[in-house]
Amino acid sequence: MNSLALAGIIIGGIIIILAIKSLTRWIELKREWRAERARLQATQMEAAAAAPVQPAANGAYDVSSPAPPYHGSRVVEMGAVNRFLDDILREKPARFTPENLREFTRNYAERLGSGGFGVVYRGAFPNGAQVAVKLLKSTLDRRAEEQFMAEVATAGRTYHINLVRLYGFCFDATVKALVYEYLENGSLDRVLFEHEQQRQDVLGDALGFDTLYGIVVGAAKGIRYLHEECQHRIIHYDIKPGNVLLTADYTPKVADFGLARLCNRDNTHLTMTGARGTPGYAAPELWLPLPVTHKCDVYSFGMLVFEILGRRRNLEPQHPAVSQEWYPKWVWQRFEQGRFDDVAAASGIVRAKDREKAERMCKVALWCVQYQPEARPSMSSVVRMLEGEEEIARPVNPFTYMASLHTVSSSTSSGGSATASSDSSKESRGTRGSHW
Repeated sequence: MNSLALAGIIIGGIIIILAIKSLTRWIELKREWRAERARLQATQMEAAAAAPVQPAANGAYDVSSPAPPYHGSRVVEMGAVNRFLDDILREKPARFTPENLREFTRNYAERLGSGGFGVVYRGAFPNGAQVAVKLLKSTLDRRAEEQFMAEVATAGRTYHINLVRLYGFCFDATVKALVYEYLENGSLDRVLFEHEQQRQDVLGDALGFDTLYGIVVGAAKGIRYLHEECQHRIIHYDIKPGNVLLTADYTPKVADFGLARLCNRDNTHLTMTGARGTPGYAAPELWLPLPVTHKCDVYSFGMLVFEILGRRRNLEPQHPAVSQEWYPKWVWQRFEQGRFDDVAAASGIVRAKDREKAERMCKVALWCVQYQPEARPSMSSVVRMLEGEEEIARPVNPFTYMASLHTVSSSTSSGGSATASSDSSKESRGTRGSHW
């Protein structure tokens, strides 16, 4: 009887072991099945994400393909795998053919604007995603070629909700172009600086102070991404209202990377070959033989904030509220005298909560335009200060260097009325920021 019991125990143990092994194998098979299903889904998502920019053998595009995961201001969450694949794809902007561009733009039917670079046309991928095709001049000089390569090398490897997405490019013997996402409200300078009545007719009440404040914060986050969150630091060099584009709901996107440069994070200073940037927005070190860092973008951002705060250009002689003074210096003088109400009144800011945000913007702008680059905050600090997460120290005068410029110009001038005229001219140029 004991032998039978022992045999039963042994057989039962064997059955239990076999059952455990079967269960373990079933779990392993289920994991393998799930992994295979995930792999197939990832392959399908990769094909869908690539569809707008991968032509078939005949040059046509699959019209049944879904729109890209990110379009305009919409963000569609599709899981970590899809985000990873999308990031990989963005490292390699698609190369289009001239035939593709003619198809996208319906033979260049709708012209959006033009400039020294060429002409921009509105278009669409066959799946309906709207694009802007920047058709460059057919013959590019060396400088233009450098800007083309800079655009592809920088904008082509980045993605952020506050950066314009570059879908691809065309570089052909006869056609050279860049293909971007389409932004419905165009550039910030058009919104800010068009004739007042025309602006109201077009925008209605959309351009309230909350919208402007959101544009400031969004643009700051886009620049922060370039400086601190990319694999390589990207210095834009040309932050200004014309290079901030707006979606249908006024989400800002930093654009135009033609002057941008990639650099390793351990490179604290760069060697410049020729002046960069736009007069009035470019930092002093870009016009003088001084070391250049990413803080030049911080300076330009500060000038941008002043123009958004004032809803006017920094130098606008016809503006009644500020006469012919340079706006940033006028703001500093009022702020130093404890008269920020004058600034708020000139900007049409009446609500208390708007005034608080406006004063925060003012302080941040004054810190950003400090003459010494090391005195300017990082863009991550700028974002925290704008959002009220970091206390803002009282700014110091960022324009003390102008007094020394005035003194130098006076000492090198030759007496009388000619001296006064020379001083006035030089100081005016200095305050405009267009000559350094």
